[in-house]
Amino acid sequence: MGVTDRQTGFPQRWWRALERHPPPVPGLTGDRWRSPLRGPWLTAVYGAVLLVGLPLVIITGLLDYAAYGPQFDQALPREVGWLRLPPFDWPTRPSWLFRVTQGLHVTLGIILIPVVLAKLWSVIPKLFSWPPARSLAQVLERLSLLLLVGGILFEIATGLLNIQYAYLFGFDFYTAHYFGAWVFIAAFVAHVTLKLPRMVSALRSRPALRDRRRPGQREPLRAELRTPLAATRPEPPDPDDLVATAPGAPTMSRRGAIALVGGLSVLLGALTIGQTLDGRWRRTALLLPRGREPGTGPNGFPINRTAAAAGIQPDEVGQRWRLTVRGGDRLVTLDRPRLLAMGQHTARLPIACVEGWSTRQTWSGVRLRDLATLVGVDDPASAQIRSLERAGLFNQAILQANQVLDADSLLALRVNGVDLSADHGFPARVIVPALPGVHCTKWVAEITFRTGADG
Repeated sequence: MGVTDRQTGFPQRWWRALERHPPPVPGLTGDRWRSPLRGPWLTAVYGAVLLVGLPLVIITGLLDYAAYGPQFDQALPREVGWLRLPPFDWPTRPSWLFRVTQGLHVTLGIILIPVVLAKLWSVIPKLFSWPPARSLAQVLERLSLLLLVGGILFEIATGLLNIQYAYLFGFDFYTAHYFGAWVFIAAFVAHVTLKLPRMVSALRSRPALRDRRRPGQREPLRAELRTPLAATRPEPPDPDDLVATAPGAPTMSRRGAIALVGGLSVLLGALTIGQTLDGRWRRTALLLPRGREPGTGPNGFPINRTAAAAGIQPDEVGQRWRLTVRGGDRLVTLDRPRLLAMGQHTARLPIACVEGWSTRQTWSGVRLRDLATLVGVDDPASAQIRSLERAGLFNQAILQANQVLDADSLLALRVNGVDLSADHGFPARVIVPALPGVHCTKWVAEITFRTGADG
């Protein structure tokens, strides 16, 4: 039967046969990658940064999905099977919660792009090593790496296209991004489980400084960051085959490589974060198209969908507009003058969208809980909001009990002391603390308050 691999039972002659028959593609061998910077230590440094940053991107992304209310089947995608998150009521406090989670998800995701690319650069020789695996265990590891690399590149590409409003997918962004995220999460967890001990040992592998003030303290990172180009040397050969077999002369030190990647990340962050900080900082968000020139005046802040794009006709929001409020067996029809005659409440609240931009404005209108009381629902379990917009993914929304009853949850009629503009939802729109912007329904036509007995 011949000698077999102890781990897999596969005959070793299979792997040797693969080694003797490389693919007929000239130049695709690990020998062509000659940078003396590559090695376990630099790969581990980039990996350590991603080990801290990527879980934050994952967690904020999942929190943002939860903010859309999947328990009401209004988060996209709706049908996710066993990937459905545990249901819970998204809080309304702090009012900036969704602004922070979505802003962090987008901004940090963009900041980490140079680190991701640098990490891929550091391990690229392994992509061309032959044979690609020498055991079944390595085959499984390669498959997990394929899912890991493919998953993160897919998430980056679709995320960037979405925030640029470049809908070139040919598929639904929300569905693809959500399922793609779970593929990446599974591969990421598997990769960290397999490689964490190796990363830790690689970080400790470089020559270290000794701190005279603290004898015995070893600081390999500081030592490497003090190493100039002239003293840069290849790392010793490693079992992962990351070190070049015939390294060339260095053109950059390792500290230069780290500084380059870090500088690019800082630059991307500086050109992105203004969309979340809002105000004068918005003009610095050069990488984001939405709202850099939102207009002037009290209504001069970003929008995602104009009244024209939503198909709102002027006569629908003119004198004949009426709001229908339902609750149990009661129905009340209100025009805008009557709404303005009711008790008005003013709140300064943020509004944030999936693309990462947000803004904070001063809204005035009727509390949603006052409208619920008007139709005899003092303790609403939920509220369904319908818009005049007939098409679109978000022409209606369902609000949880805590979102209806919050003192700052409004049917807003005015913003910053003036009437809403048509593009911002005139004659009335919903504003709720910490609610995703797409569920702050514009051009509201009907509100139905439900009790627990309504199901």
